Amino acid sequence: MAEYSKEMLVEALLFASSEPVLARKIALAAEITEDDVHTAVFSLNRAYENEGRAFRILRVAEGYQFRTLPEFADYVRGLGRQIAATRLSIPALETLAIIAYRQPITRAEIEKIRGVNVSGILKNLIEKRLITVTGRAQVLGRPLLYGTTREFLRYFGLADLSHLPKESELQVILAEEGADQVGRTSSRIGKEPGESDEQQILM
Repeated sequence: MAEYSKEMLVEALLFASSEPVLARKIALAAEITEDDVHTAVFSLNRAYENEGRAFRILRVAEGYQFRTLPEFADYVRGLGRQIAATRLSIPALETLAIIAYRQPITRAEIEKIRGVNVSGILKNLIEKRLITVTGRAQVLGRPLLYGTTREFLRYFGLADLSHLPKESELQVILAEEGADQVGRTSSRIGKEPGESDEQQILM
């Protein structure tokens, strides 16, 4: 593989993968170092920008993946690449938002915030691998605790949880996924169950 540049190797491996790929896996497959991978990604993105390409290599779910630029989202959706089966309902998105910002969190705490039973929604989110059981709460009955997964990061195009949007940005993000009525929940996910609006704090 000596005749190929590091950039070509990294580009080929990422292009061949439909999922985010960790830098260490790219390095192992290309027989280069992880620093080489990061440098190659930087060089490739700079080249794509200079050439006016419609895509970049982005950090997603702690790995790297090709993604189209946000300004082309409407065209991509128009092509029908949004698969209906993977779309989430508004209640599911609201529940997922609460888990993302309050994890680890119990079902009872989620239901106290949303005001409805979420058993079915939690089951659906687990089946879609967007959330998982992370342990048990150290309280009476030791209820299950829920948190987000790497698939959650991939689904929303996040490098890691530190890249979660601010609460003020949350409504826009969820609206893009089909939830245009999330104001009620997004205004409450930063509060402890039972807090009044005056007690609201940003997460």
